[in-house]
Amino acid sequence: MIIPPIVNQVVSLQDLCDKIAQNAVHIDQEGCFPEHEFKWMSDASLMDITLPGKPLSFEQDHTAELLDLLKQIGRANLPVGRIYEGHINALYLIHLFGTLEQQERWFSDVTTYEKLFGVWNTQDAGGVRIHDLGDGQYRLEGSKTFCSGAGWVECPLITGELLSADGKGWQMCILPKEKVQLLQVDSSFWKPLGMRASASFKVDFTGIEIEEIDLLGPPDAYYRQPYFSGGAIRFAAVQLGAAEAILEETQQFLRNAHRTEDAFQRARVAEISFLVETGNLWIHQAGIKYDLWVKQADKCEQLLAYANMTRTVIEDVCLRVMQLAERSIGSRGLMRPNNLERIHRDLTTYLRQPAPDQTLTAIGEYVLNQDTTRGLWNEQ
Repeated sequence: MIIPPIVNQVVSLQDLCDKIAQNAVHIDQEGCFPEHEFKWMSDASLMDITLPGKPLSFEQDHTAELLDLLKQIGRANLPVGRIYEGHINALYLIHLFGTLEQQERWFSDVTTYEKLFGVWNTQDAGGVRIHDLGDGQYRLEGSKTFCSGAGWVECPLITGELLSADGKGWQMCILPKEKVQLLQVDSSFWKPLGMRASASFKVDFTGIEIEEIDLLGPPDAYYRQPYFSGGAIRFAAVQLGAAEAILEETQQFLRNAHRTEDAFQRARVAEISFLVETGNLWIHQAGIKYDLWVKQADKCEQLLAYANMTRTVIEDVCLRVMQLAERSIGSRGLMRPNNLERIHRDLTTYLRQPAPDQTLTAIGEYVLNQDTTRGLWNEQ
């Protein structure tokens, strides 16, 4: 890791993550949000760490280090990791598609005003429409679901169908801070099994008016590849963090219960251990390959296939780790307020990402379309 000491060079990243983990049980309830955690992370210079001139700047090849950071935050608290990944995703999209004026404006919101960003793309049948009113003015109509951090995210990046005589498509925009206060937030929507503290509410944007400067990129830029599907490696890293947390909690549970001499427990812990390390190897390689291949137009399909494989492998790792841990700790270990019970719920919920079957078949399609499988994932 090249992440520098944080919090005035006094508190380490590990100390911060331990602090976040210790508070996780206290915010595990619907309608709650990790306010203190994001203040701690801002004080630790983690909210702007990917901006120009910062240690993990998007302008440099730091994806492997960024994935490791996301994993560590996810290990501490999965809802915090999910919201943080959304913040990083929004900043990356600004890096990719924002004008210099927009980048200066929105990056300043982070560095100077400590604003929290997020990406809200998921919607039900109604969706969001962006009506062109003329003279650089637009009006929003409709709602989004699973808006993580709703009520706390101050600069949400949302998407919607652009309805304009000048062009149509899936348009990104970032709501001005003063407009966010006018949003209609429905917290009753959020009744999840896990990830309670992510505050992933339903938000109605009807009637909100924005300007041309608030539109990010051209229509359909949000789905531009390899950035869209390739970004799955970030949420996979957060998920892997939870698998690491399960390994730690299971090991401690068995030690405290004096059950370390049992051969079957040893076998299960061994399997959990190599599954987690398998995930770490995949995440690390995905970060390296992303930085190399994203710069080469002819590597787009290869990058997407590798990102899809990484996402699929991490999901399988997490599911298997949870199953093995359940067998090891039994019902007693899954009783509240045991950390394993909460982590199990959170990870079960967060693993439900869109289109897993399509992701799997896309990998097979890529491989079958190649002339040979020799050197399939070579970096050059």
